[in-house]
Amino acid sequence: MGRFSIIIYITVALLLLLLVSRSPQKSSHHGRHHHRRLKLRSNFTFKADPAQYHHEPVPFDPLVAELERHRENKHWERQYFEHSHPEFVHSADSAPGEESQPEWEEFMDAEDYLNDEEKFNITNRLVLLFPKIDVDPADGFVTENELTEWNLQQAEREVMHRTQREMELHDKNRDGHVSFAEYEPPGWVQNSDNDTFGYDMGWWKEEHFNASDADGDGLLNIAEFNDFLHPADSKNQKLLQWLCKEEVRERDSDKDGKVNFKEFFHGLFDLVRNYDEENQNSSDSDDSTEAPATEAPAKILFSQLEKDGDGYLTDDELLPIIGKLHPSERYYAKQQADYADSNKDGRLTLTEMIENPYVFYSAVFNDEDEEYDYHDEFR
Repeated sequence: MGRFSIIIYITVALLLLLLVSRSPQKSSHHGRHHHRRLKLRSNFTFKADPAQYHHEPVPFDPLVAELERHRENKHWERQYFEHSHPEFVHSADSAPGEESQPEWEEFMDAEDYLNDEEKFNITNRLVLLFPKIDVDPADGFVTENELTEWNLQQAEREVMHRTQREMELHDKNRDGHVSFAEYEPPGWVQNSDNDTFGYDMGWWKEEHFNASDADGDGLLNIAEFNDFLHPADSKNQKLLQWLCKEEVRERDSDKDGKVNFKEFFHGLFDLVRNYDEENQNSSDSDDSTEAPATEAPAKILFSQLEKDGDGYLTDDELLPIIGKLHPSERYYAKQQADYADSNKDGRLTLTEMIENPYVFYSAVFNDEDEEYDYHDEFR
């Protein structure tokens, strides 16, 4: 098998001699985009409100992700300092003749680096990354599963990086654990009323904390704290059960502690249906003609979930669909992989990736030009 792989990569290398000089910005297919500039995003959040959470695509390229992390860290360090030592910030602002501090966010002209073909050529990056993705098996094709696993690895690295950063904020005694006494809920929780989308009722409270404490020692280690911040990706059954309770709490409009069919149909069923349609490769259908949800399939699902026949769903009965109500990083990784496979044959060659590089680097394109739309080229 090793000899077969070598032959494949030698063949691919010969093809690359013809392709490598073709920068995506110079190719005829993408010629109209030569003016587009790559731009680092900012996913930085300081005590983010999950009610406002919007999942952003994770950078496909680890090098781009590293540049973004560095910039985010600078931003985080500044806000952390301002949060922890407001007296210094205020005194600096009021000091006469005080010069501004050096730039926090810029450690180099990163966007110029990304747009310099001598330093960061997208074609060359794809050539380098392809064999790292094509591993199961290494056969000259990147399958949907291989690309999903690659995207998931990048996502998990991003998530853990932010968890470690938050851990630094809350681990007051620096023992590698966070107690509930140490934990400081986000400011929006402290200042909110009881109508903030339901999150203030349970999220970030002690019940949430205790559910995340898998070993029951009263402290959250880094893995448990990561689950605390991202319960949708947890394997902790206590935490998933808590997540179900939160769904009941949020959807229970008549406050009877359960979810009736009306409460299920107006909200939960749409989430389940959307999840299923995405998994069934909904790009094959025309979203503009999508029919509104009807009660018939909702009633079927409701009856399948409702085990005791009392006409209501409890938190235990929501457990089978909690992964659809709160999709995991794997779900989003698969979405990104599916989006990249424009002809839907389940696999990508290096040539296809090089010819359609904006699929993989679209997340970091400057989106100020409203006329630019990369979706229509690859769907």
